[in-house]
Amino acid sequence: MPNNHVDVAMGELIASLSRLEAACLVARLARAAAAVTGAAYAGFVGVDALRREASAIHVHAPPDDPLGVRRWLEESGVLKELATSAATVRLARDVTVGEPGFLAAEVPLATRDHAFVWVAGRGFGDGDEHLLGRFATASGRALEAASGLEAAARLLRGVQAFRAA
Repeated sequence: MPNNHVDVAMGELIASLSRLEAACLVARLARAAAAVTGAAYAGFVGVDALRREASAIHVHAPPDDPLGVRRWLEESGVLKELATSAATVRLARDVTVGEPGFLAAEVPLATRDHAFVWVAGRGFGDGDEHLLGRFATASGRALEAASGLEAAARLLRGVQAFRAA
């Protein structure tokens, strides 16, 4: 019976640490970034360690993407700009040339490559830049915490497997 008690306790602990899925967290963070800034679009961009390439990790967009932000992200050169930037990037909205308005802040991460949280779909000012910067910091902490929980769950699975052997 004591072994069953240990198995149950370890199983419950591992399950509770494993509940937070990184993809779901990124989607929730993107949706919250859009809501906090009053933007229609938001997402995350990952940048490689050498700061040569950037790619969209997640895009939160309205149905049918009325401003064409998904296509704009790929074709506009903004990903290349984010790859080489270590600062906030703000691009003015100009519908006559297809510029949706864009603001991106670097997400401080200690255990991963570089990342940016971005919002788009309207003009952005200094207040928005400050707000998104603070949100980026909170996002970084949440992503790092989720990564730590995943690592702890992996270690506990090892403990559980070693104990069973």
